[in-house]
This record gives sequence, structure tokens and C-alpha cells, in this order.
Amino acid sequence: MATFRVGRFLGVLAGAVAILAVGVYAPATLLGPLPAASATPADSLPTADAAGPVLGENGASAVILSGDTAPFAIGGSTDPLPMASIAKLVTALVVLDAKPLEPGAAGETRVIGTEDYQDYIDYSRDGARTVVVFPNEKWTQREMLQALILGSSNNHADTLARWAFGGVDAYLAAASSWLAEQGLDTISVADTNGLSPESRGTAADVTRLAALVQAEPVIAEILANPPSALVNNRGVTNTTAYLAEDGVTGISRSYTDEAGVCLLFTASVPAPAGSTETEPLTFSAVYLGSPDYDTLEADVRALMASAAAGAGTVPLIEKGATYATISTPWGATASAVAITPQERRAWATHDASIDVQLDDFSTGSVGAIVGSVTVATTGGEHRSRLQLDRAITDPGALWRLTNPVPVIGTLLASLQE
Repeated sequence: MATFRVGRFLGVLAGAVAILAVGVYAPATLLGPLPAASATPADSLPTADAAGPVLGENGASAVILSGDTAPFAIGGSTDPLPMASIAKLVTALVVLDAKPLEPGAAGETRVIGTEDYQDYIDYSRDGARTVVVFPNEKWTQREMLQALILGSSNNHADTLARWAFGGVDAYLAAASSWLAEQGLDTISVADTNGLSPESRGTAADVTRLAALVQAEPVIAEILANPPSALVNNRGVTNTTAYLAEDGVTGISRSYTDEAGVCLLFTASVPAPAGSTETEPLTFSAVYLGSPDYDTLEADVRALMASAAAGAGTVPLIEKGATYATISTPWGATASAVAITPQERRAWATHDASIDVQLDDFSTGSVGAIVGSVTVATTGGEHRSRLQLDRAITDPGALWRLTNPVPVIGTLLASLQE
């Protein structure tokens, strides 16, 4: 009978374990997935830190670049404030929404009635701006809009509302719906002309209103071509004109005791010599609640000076710039660099924020895409993919065999996914 030998058994068992270990360990370490590379964002991200627009501290103000959907700079109060005759632009837009008019066309005719004439008498007596009318005169839609926009005629605001909607109350209901449709949630109108302090809005939304005004061909045409006379050769003073020598084109300029001085305008500043940008910097701005015209003028001139400094372009994302440093457990290093350059008007980059997103990877060839960088401004997001500036290769058999913990740990983690 064979005898059981403990020593021999243990030797065979140890040999079997060794063979099994080698059979599992070697393939696991040599063929298993490598641990992921780690990334460290660059200490100093290569984006411009341009100065922003200079806005006053009085009342409320805001600036929006042409083509943008939101202001990129806001000064002073963020609460809705009385907006004086800017409310007349809401009237003009709502009327044109209900009664479209082709550029250059005269439109339908309104015969001045008793209520229209009484408005003229009442507003004139109270010292409010008016354009004279007489009973039974015939005013075309275009002429009424010219008196409203250029002459800031309070009586014509009411007349347009009656003509288009049958009455002021009906107009106010239509205006409320129109403002909601445009997403101008902070703007509310309590009358047609802004004499009521309850016709108010935030500077942010009023700058967006300026964009809608500029997009309406009839209003843009009226502002660009002030008439010399209206009905019966009646003169009309262009109340919107303001600091034209500085590149300012007024849209609305007015004053009430409750609203203070209010100005809504567009402006254009040429790109500086040597800039990659050839088009002028165009934008809209609003000032609500300025205490007086001297303060307003100083604030507007300071804004225009800052616009001249910000009319050029600066890089938001630089091609080839490093946005992250890549390292691996086996000592390989590389940089994640941007592929696509992105630039922005210098004026609009002062509030830029940056976000770097990297993929999970272990190795990669030169130029391999490993993530992206996004620079966000209020005017939108600007993005570039990131690529490796040098290859990250497999560390080889020796490192794998002598570093079982990270390799096998990665393998086990992958099997659990």
C-alpha cells in the first residue's frame, strides 16, 4: 500500500500553485488594461483678460453686442426701473406686430378724432412732449410712427393704440402678451408712452428690446431717415439724436421725474489698426435713472472710450496652447493642446470662464483627441478639441510584470463594469 507523504504533497501543491500563478499572473499583467492617465489643468490658462465696458453706477445700465441674445455687462441696479419714453418703442413694436408695414410704405390712414385731439391738448397742458394734431386730419401709419419715435409724441402713442387695437386697454393686454412671447419678462407697460412710473424694465431686458427695434425694418428706416415734415408740412424734432459725433445713434432719449434721464442707443466703433477684426464693434446700450444729462453724458463718453479699447479681438483659445498636463503611473508625460483657435471681441471677454474636459485613456499617439476646452462668454460658447502633443505608449512587459497592483486592479475594475 502506498504511503501518504506530507512533504511530497506540499511540494506538489506549491508547484501547482506556482504554475497556476504564473499562468494567470503573466497574462493578467502583460495583456490586461493599463491604468488611466491622469490630467492636471494648466496653472495659467492661456485666455485673454481684457477690460470690460465702463458702466456708470447711477440707476441701471447694460450693454449687448450686435447679434447676441443677452447683455454681457450690467451696471448699477438689476431691478426693474421706470423707463420713460422707451415704453413708446414697445408701442411701436406691438403695433407693427399687429399691423405690419413694408419699409417705405405709408400704410393705412387714421382720421384724428375727438379723443386724439383731446390727448394733444391734455399732454401739451401738462408739459409732456407732443406733436400737434387737429380734428379730422389724416395721418398715415408711417407718419404716426415717425411722430412717436422721432418726436416722442405722447399723444400719438395713444392714437396708435386706438387705431391698432380699438383702445388703450386692449393695447395693454396685447403688449403684455407680446412681451411674454419675446421673453422680456421684466418689462411691463402701464401706458402707451412711459409717463407712468409703472412702465418699467431691467436694463438687461431693455438692451434686448433694442435688438428687436433694430431688427424691425420700418423702425430702423425711420431712425436712419428723419423726415423734414409730417402732415401739412408740420415739423418734427428728432428727439433721439445724441452724441452722434462719438458714434452714438439714439433710439430713445427722455426724462420724467420718476424715471430720471433714460437713454437707449446703438453705437459703432471702428476696429483698431492692426487688429485681425476688420468690422466695427457695434452694440446697444441703455441707461435708466440717470440723475441728469451731465452725468449721462459723462457715463456715455466713458463707455465709448472703453469700447474703442475693446474693439479689436483677443484670443479666447490659442492653437497649440497647453490646457492640461497628462501623466501616467509609468512616468510618461504629454500635454493636451488646443487644435482650433477661437477669438472674441476684446471688450466681451472680460467675463470669460473656461472648462476643460478630458476623456479616460491610457495610451495615445501624437495628435490623438483626448478631450475639449470650452470658453464661455455671455455671447456664447467657443470650443476646441484637445490633442496629445506627444505619444503616450505602452510601458512594456517589464513595467507590467513588476507593477501588478495597478495593472490587476485596473483589470478587476474593468470586469466589474
